Amino acid sequence: MGTRFLRHFFEPRSLAIIGASEKPHSMGGLVVRNLLEAGFPGELWAVNPKGYASVHGVPCVKRVGDLPASPDLAVICSPVDSVPKLIERLGEIGVKAVMVLSGGAYLDDRSGDGGSIRERMIKAARLSGIRVLGPECLGLIVPGRKLNATYASQPVKSGRVAYLGQSGMLGNAMIDWAAGRGIGFSHLVTLGDSVDVMLPDLIDYINQHAPTQAILLHLERIHDAQHFMTALREASRNRLVLAIKSGRTPESDISGLAPTPGIANRDVIFDAALARAGVVRVDDSDELFDALETLSRMKPLRGDRLAIVSNGLGPAMLAIDKLISAGGRLASFSDDTRRALTRGDFDMSLPGRNPVDLGGNATPERMVDALEVVAADPDVDAVLVVHAPTRMAPSKLTAEAIVANRKRFKRNLLTSWMGLEEALSARHECNLAGIPTYISPEKAVKAFMHMVDYQRVQALLQETPPSLPFATTAEIRQRCHALIERAREDGRESLMHSETAQVLAAYGIPAAPSRYLHDAEEAAAASFDEPMALKVIHDHNVVPYRYRRHPHKLSAGMLQDLTTPEQVAEGVVQLSDKVAEKFPGVTIREFCLQPMQRGKHSMQLCAGITRDPIFGPVIVFGIGGYKVNVLADRHVALPPLNMTLADDLVAQTHASKLIREHSRDPQRDIQRLCQLLVKLSQMASDLPALKGLELNPLLLNRDGVVAVDFAMDLGTPARHAIMPYPEELREWVTLDNAMAVEVRPIRAEDAPLITAFHTQLSEESIRFRYFHHKADLTKRDLSMLAHINYDRQMAFIAEHHRDDGSKEMLGVVRVWNDPDNIRTEFSVIIRDDMHGHGLGSLLMNKMIRYCKGVGTLEMVGTVMVDNHPMRALMKHLGFRLRYDMEEQVMHASLRLNEPVSDWQKLRLDSAME
Repeated sequence: MGTRFLRHFFEPRSLAIIGASEKPHSMGGLVVRNLLEAGFPGELWAVNPKGYASVHGVPCVKRVGDLPASPDLAVICSPVDSVPKLIERLGEIGVKAVMVLSGGAYLDDRSGDGGSIRERMIKAARLSGIRVLGPECLGLIVPGRKLNATYASQPVKSGRVAYLGQSGMLGNAMIDWAAGRGIGFSHLVTLGDSVDVMLPDLIDYINQHAPTQAILLHLERIHDAQHFMTALREASRNRLVLAIKSGRTPESDISGLAPTPGIANRDVIFDAALARAGVVRVDDSDELFDALETLSRMKPLRGDRLAIVSNGLGPAMLAIDKLISAGGRLASFSDDTRRALTRGDFDMSLPGRNPVDLGGNATPERMVDALEVVAADPDVDAVLVVHAPTRMAPSKLTAEAIVANRKRFKRNLLTSWMGLEEALSARHECNLAGIPTYISPEKAVKAFMHMVDYQRVQALLQETPPSLPFATTAEIRQRCHALIERAREDGRESLMHSETAQVLAAYGIPAAPSRYLHDAEEAAAASFDEPMALKVIHDHNVVPYRYRRHPHKLSAGMLQDLTTPEQVAEGVVQLSDKVAEKFPGVTIREFCLQPMQRGKHSMQLCAGITRDPIFGPVIVFGIGGYKVNVLADRHVALPPLNMTLADDLVAQTHASKLIREHSRDPQRDIQRLCQLLVKLSQMASDLPALKGLELNPLLLNRDGVVAVDFAMDLGTPARHAIMPYPEELREWVTLDNAMAVEVRPIRAEDAPLITAFHTQLSEESIRFRYFHHKADLTKRDLSMLAHINYDRQMAFIAEHHRDDGSKEMLGVVRVWNDPDNIRTEFSVIIRDDMHGHGLGSLLMNKMIRYCKGVGTLEMVGTVMVDNHPMRALMKHLGFRLRYDMEEQVMHASLRLNEPVSDWQKLRLDSAME
């Protein structure tokens, strides 16, 4: 639904609470009291049919229609069966936003007339376009605006972290925990069982309008995977995002969705999705609370090197064990630090080394001095203090000394005060001072690793991948679509083995050489000079990921080591009889005859495509074969994949470890596997009807990779969680100077082209594009320019193919859409030597057509006053130009489509809401 009217939730100037009374257990009464205690500065009204004059001093009316004005936000605490009518009435009087705190177990009960309560709520909201958050939500809190529209039991301080959750009770627990630690929030919202406003809408709004340092998410279910992934990817580019997901096991999954073929636990797909979006995942509620502490009180890390200062070696070693097992690094001290620690006689156990053991008699002063030395080391990124109370080193006094001297420490500081009685007061001192503190060294290390993991996922996002190993053509796609259409015309929802082999060949995926037979007569006529395997192909074994309790029995449809045509003919009869006996009435489609695949030190792998009901197409990879548990080592990734992402997928598997241990050339073999996974990703994008594809076993040996057995089935087209590369937008054009140019969407692999293009631009061209001189592009710049979300951004590059086969970039046009597709901001830049050949006009016209086609209402941009060629182009294209005297620039705008709602008209006539 987008961010339409969400400002009315977060920045209301007036608010009505429906169902408020002064009864002790009145939910509406609690909301009124929380608003008053927070000091809400706007107008407040209560609505209650009993006709109270006021509720907790807030003016009260009997009906919604009696309100003195239309409030920006209405909070409904009335019984849930009255909610649909209230939403309809509120929409009629002009209310734009409503929160429904009430709820019940019968929201989906359709036994009454007019549909379920949920359906009637949605219908009522659509009549006026009112936005609905809830039912069963806790409400929302924005401390910076003195807004606490919840029934929470604690006030909330202002902070730098936004908490967006789907459980009201977990939100309540988060509020209470944060209050006990003195930690605040910039925003806190729980959606409950929301019928309209969804989590991606809130993420988009926070990302656009809030100066939030980090976002903490609690996830239960995802309704629109593409919107969810786009919002997450946009948000994680600008701030740290952490998430916890409940319903991780099949037993706790209440979605009721069908299982994902080939995947035992859908949670691995959530893992892959969050990592792909640049989000750090926490595993449990303890970690969630610790993550909030870390986010609120630590500055961004420079690296992943941790130093440990302790008053005992045992606790420090526990921290090291946790650090290494979590993939962290123990800092190595510089020579200066080692000399200082040795000279000061600090270390009892490992003088001059990490960890620093000060001994059980360490005084507070000695702890402070050691911390100052360690925190000054340039090879240290953060310091963990691990302290157990002793008579000579009391926890509270040590904590007070650290707090008093914290300005002397140049690095992030984490503390773990072990124990419960005396350590409690030390933790309290650190809480008051805003120093992150944890009950155990392991928890402190895990919290540190959240920040490290964020750096790592961000680094992966900014990787510029090498060139794609394969690009499909229209002819390849057309050939595969024809195969699929023929199968559909025959009434089949799967391809035969021979048809799947043709699809694999079209995409350059090596398959074992196969001959396809239809009867014993053809088999008797076959000629060969090596042992062969014969497999029967029927409707039950052409569907991927169909495993029985005893996977080895799958080989029952195959005969091995046949050496003569007579044996093959006998095998055809034997397998036919077996199928007729086990599967009466099943049609045999064909028989597949292949050379035996033995020797060459082959490793059996499995790769393919499956389809998840939430995230759509998913790429799978792992150990394969029929005599192992095929679900034990299957890892997943969301398409589209490039070589970097494919390498990351392979690296997660046991197969990768085996290859690195036993292969003569591990890098070559992993490269081959990555190329195959990228081809599968391209196949998933090109063939929407493809439901599942399994290559198992996929043999890897010194000759390469070869798919020995495979199966492919079909389904209705599924939406990708991440919009794939839009191949259909590529086109060839001829410029005024007769140069042939391909105009196509940009992709992550174009980073080298962008770099070379930038070096050929004049200082003036760079200034016109970036409004300042930008000599070089950073790694982050390249990631932002090349790796885009196609459903939120678009960039078309003009590419020329030189005679020697190399390519050069001549120009680029970009747009950035707002989440509601109201406005899109453009930029265009042409290489200096290409001016005057019509390239700028060509690129702009292509982008205008594209934006019109996706329904964008207006294209806007900013042009420097002295950029006369661009101003002339804007005028030629029909843009309206407006001079901004204060900024000394020209604002250009072009209406693309007409608004269809009052809200869209309002957005076009004003600044972004």
